[in-house]
Amino acid sequence: MQAKTIRLGLGGVLIGGANGLFGGGGGMIAVPLLQRAGGLGALASHATAIAVILPASLVSGLVYLWFGLVPLDLFLPVSLGVLGGGIAGAKLLPGISARAVTFLFAALMLAAGIRMVL
Repeated sequence: MQAKTIRLGLGGVLIGGANGLFGGGGGMIAVPLLQRAGGLGALASHATAIAVILPASLVSGLVYLWFGLVPLDLFLPVSLGVLGGGIAGAKLLPGISARAVTFLFAALMLAAGIRMVL
């Protein structure tokens, strides 16, 4: 097996684990992994990250629902918002430069980190 395939597979384990444990955040691992180990450009790595996180999110979400960890009164309105935002973001991505996407992603990661500490 190629070293690249092994690195990507191990990275996938980290992505799925982060998504399952924290309820998200796999993209923070997936995007740099896909750029460095996968050799993808910024736009392709962001799009691919979403595609590979989808199955992990679905499985984690079903487990959370099964164990009653999801407040059902919040589930539908938040889900509809996420759906709308996801569609809008996916349509906007091709029109944004790779440099701008990379800067926005880094700024979001920094803001999230600061917010978590404070």
